[in-house]
Amino acid sequence: MSKPTLAVVGATGAVGTVMLDILSGRPDVWGEIRLIASPRSAGKVLRVRGEDVVVRALSPEAFDGVDVAMFDVPDEVSAEWAPVAAARGAVAVDNSGAFRMDPQVPLVVPECNAEAVRERPKNIIANPNCTTLSMMAVLGTLHRRYGLRELVAASYQAVSGAGAAGAERLYDEVAALAGDRTVGTVAGDVRKAVPDLADSPFPAPIAFNVVPWAGSLKEDGWASEELKVRNESRKILGIADLKVSATCVRVPVVTTHSVAVHATFAEPVTVAEARDVLSAAPTVVVLDDPAAGVYPTPADVVGTDPTYVGRIRQALDFPNTLEMFVCGDNLRKGAALNTAEIAELVAAELAG
Repeated sequence: MSKPTLAVVGATGAVGTVMLDILSGRPDVWGEIRLIASPRSAGKVLRVRGEDVVVRALSPEAFDGVDVAMFDVPDEVSAEWAPVAAARGAVAVDNSGAFRMDPQVPLVVPECNAEAVRERPKNIIANPNCTTLSMMAVLGTLHRRYGLRELVAASYQAVSGAGAAGAERLYDEVAALAGDRTVGTVAGDVRKAVPDLADSPFPAPIAFNVVPWAGSLKEDGWASEELKVRNESRKILGIADLKVSATCVRVPVVTTHSVAVHATFAEPVTVAEARDVLSAAPTVVVLDDPAAGVYPTPADVVGTDPTYVGRIRQALDFPNTLEMFVCGDNLRKGAALNTAEIAELVAAELAG
């Protein structure tokens, strides 16, 4: 059988650009790789696996002959076009939030529930939110051994999670404030010094600041990103009654989300046991020697594929509970890489 044809929808976007880089370093399971984007990007030439590929305009015909279509586009675009791709015979692997909680669409992290890719009534598979995904390799590994029961998470989310506009906004604010040593003091009014917030994807200055908000307002004061952590964790791990509470915070980091995790298990677990179990997980890197200043930070993680974990501690006053600090590149593992790994599972199924 010939190798399957892959389409990358949104190839010119922030995540799509990372996807093309990832595909160039992944196993050679694809035949043609077709690049698709909005009509205004059609005709651009992008480099994939050492070859120049011309971008096609998004249309129903663009999916003819495609076996797997990866979508790295906004929710509304996926909602319209992923069913079109599926109707034309492709398995749609969607990185947006359009289908994550659809009961007929599996929500997949290969380290946790790879088998779920085969149950896809709509021929669509969803990729989780990058904040949820930052924790899943670690939590899935520990859950299989000790049985996760409760999760409290505080995220420290990079500005690129808001798209290219998020990163540009941080750079613009830093440039506006550079050299002003009064910033952050009583004498330095950050709000007046940064560009107009009406043009920002964030509700407050992000340079020299943190913003305890990510997403849109939901009932009872919750942010949409916080509810995604709860709902998606339950679905991925297959724990319908998992107790979850999350607080999502945007921080002045360009790329790589971090999460402070408080995880309670059904079975007793020691720090040493957790380190051993996590060290054996193929996509997890343990950096955990605080006495030597060893723990993961975004600066260590950006541009890499694994999930990194450190600061592993037995929670004070909480039995069977671990405290951890987890980091993952939100544009790679948090979005593009996981989508590529899902697509590769489908490719293996089609080949087998």
